[in-house]
Amino acid sequence: MAKAYIRGAGIHATGTIALVNKTGSWRYSRPVHEEKMPPCNNACPAGNNIQGFISLIRDEKLLDAWRLIKETSPLPGVCGRVCPHPCEQECNRGKYDEAMSIHALERLVADYALEEQVSEEPGASPGKERVAIVGSGPAGLSCAYFLAKDGYQMTVFESLPAIGGMLRVGIPEYRLPRGILDKEIADIEALGVSFKTNTKIDNVKELKDYDAVFIATGAHSSRALEIPGEDVAGVISGMEFLRKLNLDGDVQIGRSVAVIGGGNTAIDAARSALRLGAKSTIVYRRTREEMPAIEEEIEAASKEGIEIVYLAAPTKVMAQDGKVKEVEFTRMRLGEPDETGRKRPIPIEGSTFTMQVETVISAIGETPDLSLLPEGVALSETGAKVDGMQIFSGGDAVTGAGRVVDAIASGKRAARAIDKCLRGKEVEEEPAKELAPFEDINTAYFPQQAVAKMPELSLGERTSSFSEINLGISVVAGTKEAARCFSCGVCKECNNCLYFCPDICVAVIDGSYEVDYDYCKGCGICSHECPTAVIRMATEAL
Repeated sequence: MAKAYIRGAGIHATGTIALVNKTGSWRYSRPVHEEKMPPCNNACPAGNNIQGFISLIRDEKLLDAWRLIKETSPLPGVCGRVCPHPCEQECNRGKYDEAMSIHALERLVADYALEEQVSEEPGASPGKERVAIVGSGPAGLSCAYFLAKDGYQMTVFESLPAIGGMLRVGIPEYRLPRGILDKEIADIEALGVSFKTNTKIDNVKELKDYDAVFIATGAHSSRALEIPGEDVAGVISGMEFLRKLNLDGDVQIGRSVAVIGGGNTAIDAARSALRLGAKSTIVYRRTREEMPAIEEEIEAASKEGIEIVYLAAPTKVMAQDGKVKEVEFTRMRLGEPDETGRKRPIPIEGSTFTMQVETVISAIGETPDLSLLPEGVALSETGAKVDGMQIFSGGDAVTGAGRVVDAIASGKRAARAIDKCLRGKEVEEEPAKELAPFEDINTAYFPQQAVAKMPELSLGERTSSFSEINLGISVVAGTKEAARCFSCGVCKECNNCLYFCPDICVAVIDGSYEVDYDYCKGCGICSHECPTAVIRMATEAL
């Protein structure tokens, strides 16, 4: 078969065609076409091929982009909304003008697939192996998805009346509409996954007939304030408040609420209380810089009029007729860093003050409940044998409360470990690639352009209902945004190396770029003119 062969047409300034003289012997370094790792891909815990799906959006292939994401994550519609997008913090474009709006693009393709009523591709035919999953949060859903795709018989046990775990009961609907969650759960169910709600597993031995068990019970138990009066009526944990709100639709909290804490649960609880008609105040014992909540959520809470009192901690809840009347607080100052790396709050003597409220929502952290396991069992994604059972665990049950995307990644790793345990299947990891640095991107080929802005509900509309705040970008805006991507470290087949080579020694052979080193003198022009940092100059051995 003849090879497809294209060669450049470089001519020396003298007019002499470069192929007359073999100039390769002049060379001290040689160009090497070597794709690198885009920083965004490297920063995604789920392992999404971000550069890849963005390039498909740029070419208006939105469903192909959705399918590419689904190879590595079962919940693009969820992550496009609630992920704090660590990928954007590493985006090289952010060092030039503004980082790519990756989360908006992920959401765009997920919503587009929903509108087009596209369903999940079927997985492998079911095998004989049966795997039980305890918990239907992001880790459990992820593990079920990837094992079902590989033909395992999957059963997911959920103690609550609805599927989704923390996604269902811990995140307000103004951030994650239930229709989006329902669609992505339905995709997983379509693979043959069986969901059993209202089914609490009290002892893992109840599942001894399964070939493997994955514990993904999350972190739903709230830490106590450990102050006098916290057991009176009107004091509720952040998780209990959000759970009741999301399952029952309403919680009686009165006209004024104090939310204690600085994490995402605290922000979600305060903003939800505001939508229920209460004056909502967050009290946090450190400063804004130490708040663990997502920065955009803190900004949104402030924009909605929620007051945040920093450097204060509750010391006593005072009641009248058995109900909360007011809370006593003490001012704090920051000392040396503690084990988390954040500065330790230290009470300031004689600085107490009170706040009159009808409800206190405690949101100072969540812990996992692992009472279904025997004491002393080591939790591990890679598995442990317990009384002859293969037990795996992951997500917040192992790490404590964390990000949705980390739980998805954990569930996927556990699925691979279960597959290896039951079928001996080894996953071939791709060789590590060098990161594509910003300094090697030729920004002359990328005019500066503002990032696509996410349309939002007005302040008046958002605080009076639980309607979704972020409305999503259009397909037109999405393809324009995708065109901003540098495609760091990935060849765009622009042919610059072919066109600019003065020695006509770069050729395209069967779709690959090859250099004729008999004629390449190592001038480096091809490397300099490569927009995406694919070509590096390697020093020749003397």
